[in-house]
Amino acid sequence: MLQQMSRRGVLRGLGAGAITTPTVAGCLGQASGPLESITVAYVPIYPNMQHYVMENQGYYDELPVDVSVERFSSGPNVVKAFASGDVDVALFGITPAMVLIDNGTAAGVLAANSRNGFKIMASTEVANRFEQDGPTAFDSFESDTGRKLRFGAPPDGSVPDVVLRYWIEQDLGVGETESTIAKSTVPPAKAVQTIQSGDIDATIIQEPFATIIGQEDGFEEIAWSGNVLENHPVTVLFANQRVIEAPEIAQSLVDQHVRATEFIADSPEKAAVDAASVIGSGVSENLASEAMDSRASDFVSDPHSITDQTATMADFVADVGNTAEPVPTADLFAFEAYDLTHQ
Repeated sequence: MLQQMSRRGVLRGLGAGAITTPTVAGCLGQASGPLESITVAYVPIYPNMQHYVMENQGYYDELPVDVSVERFSSGPNVVKAFASGDVDVALFGITPAMVLIDNGTAAGVLAANSRNGFKIMASTEVANRFEQDGPTAFDSFESDTGRKLRFGAPPDGSVPDVVLRYWIEQDLGVGETESTIAKSTVPPAKAVQTIQSGDIDATIIQEPFATIIGQEDGFEEIAWSGNVLENHPVTVLFANQRVIEAPEIAQSLVDQHVRATEFIADSPEKAAVDAASVIGSGVSENLASEAMDSRASDFVSDPHSITDQTATMADFVADVGNTAEPVPTADLFAFEAYDLTHQ
């Protein structure tokens, strides 16, 4: 489930077998006293670009504490580790952050990572239908084929699922998602193969997979999430309360994150190489570089730039039952570290 890599000779945290069901006590029950080390967790997806830069360019070494890095296969796995106190900082989707706050975990978003990060890709036949029929394409497709449009997306309540629901229900206004499409759960890494095999007609997908699909004959882009829900968050930098309450550490972490965002803007090719070296899983340097040119590659640090759309997304996360109630942005964000030197 996870791989652990040491930075500056310090390792902390428990193995996968020790990860338990999320509890508030797990997060708050850590030893008191000044922080001497922190564990940073990440999910190896393209939108976490700042992490790859911070890891490969040595930015974590600039923090006033020792840093160990742990790699997780999915957001839910990080949620369990974070809630049980094995992880201090995580780079992952905004929706896992909402789940942790809803569960009572004392933590907050220190910085944004990425926004506007998805494309809705479909077969050329479906894309042409949308160009011709607009929002009524769902009905015309079902009328002509005798079935609903088959859409692949990550699990209910995930960031891409929320954006997909917003597109169907609010942007296009064609009704409830479940009554409009035949939605199946398809992890991003399997979306390319699944749509190529014809098992789905369309998908909402992040980079660099959107670039792969777009390069294939017979597939086209229907919509970009930046036009659907402008400036919506994808991934964030999330920290527990012990980090937030250690101003020197929190501010240094944010400062290095901002530095990484600036590196990405100034040296996108080098950032792509950093990403490819860490992500692996078929993400080559060439592919990572090509995906940098996508409008779905939008990397930022300012947490204020994503708050409005976070509130909108929180409603959908609650609607599918991932949180008991929409998580207020006031409970989700910890702006102090960013505002101290970057506002």
